[in-house]
Amino acid sequence: MGRKNKKYVKTLHQQAYETLKSMQAFGESKKEAMKNGTSSTKIFSFSTYNTYWKHIKYFIRWVQEYDPTCTTLKKARKYVPVWLRIRSTQTTAEGNLLSAWTIQTEAAALNKLYGIKPDDPNRFQPPKRMRQNIKRSRTSVKRDLHFSLTNNDVFIKFCQGTGLRRMGIQNLHGKDLFSSKYIAKELLRLTSLPPSKISTEDFRWLQLYKDTQLFVNPTPEYFIYVKEKGGRERLAPVIGINANQIVERIKRTALNEKVWLHVPKNADIHSYRSDYANTLYKLYARPLTEIPYDKINRGSGKKYQSDVYFCRKDEAGKKLDRHAMLLCSKALGHNRIDVVANNYLRGL
Repeated sequence: MGRKNKKYVKTLHQQAYETLKSMQAFGESKKEAMKNGTSSTKIFSFSTYNTYWKHIKYFIRWVQEYDPTCTTLKKARKYVPVWLRIRSTQTTAEGNLLSAWTIQTEAAALNKLYGIKPDDPNRFQPPKRMRQNIKRSRTSVKRDLHFSLTNNDVFIKFCQGTGLRRMGIQNLHGKDLFSSKYIAKELLRLTSLPPSKISTEDFRWLQLYKDTQLFVNPTPEYFIYVKEKGGRERLAPVIGINANQIVERIKRTALNEKVWLHVPKNADIHSYRSDYANTLYKLYARPLTEIPYDKINRGSGKKYQSDVYFCRKDEAGKKLDRHAMLLCSKALGHNRIDVVANNYLRGL
């Protein structure tokens, strides 16, 4: 009754929260949304939603201090490029400028909130991300002081042999271990079915099983089913000198129980994924001299090796086996080999 005949005005924080929340599409297919043109108004990953909301709150708090008279989300839009330019000049506690990755994330969050399209002339252009500026998992940080390598040796070896993200480790159950023999048997069964008999679930598993067939010479004995980062699924090979130890731990876990009840919060998971990528690459990479000259350059008419990847910028001159990079990409849950080259492969 107290609000009768009174106009209730939502705060900027409430307006932003409701707008972003309306974009939640957890569990929906991003591919389908891209096909029907609705992906720009949706957020498919819970972690992406949380990240965007965190950075949007920074922007909202700044607007409220900078212009107290700005009370609507629509009016606050004009301050987006101003805020992002300010962020580009701000420094961390150590005196370093905020990374290009941070600025790009903040720009992406605000572009999503306001539906700012790539061809918008007023869209803020964040600084480019350069490999040589990557700080993550490259140097010691404060949290390393609170993480014992000795006490967590088994956990580290497990991560280095599976390449799972933190979410993947937290959600890993005893039932998620698949032997290559079982996969081969299921693949044969599914491929022998007539198309009319293949269900949506069968088709999903068929695609996952087919990807494992790329890992040959050698063929891993076991794969782990992983669902993480926006609901993406994959079967990641268990590799390395500790593969048997990893498999035994999963086998000893009841089917519906978690393999790891506690995941150390200070563990540098990204670094272990990099170790996994390097091991996997070395396992499948061919000597560059053995990669065939299988394509013809239209300009010169000369043959070239399409499976040789040429690194760029600070890595210019380095050559890698494109097929081995593709395997690393699939095992890590990425879709592009340049992500593997720029963020995981080191010292090759």
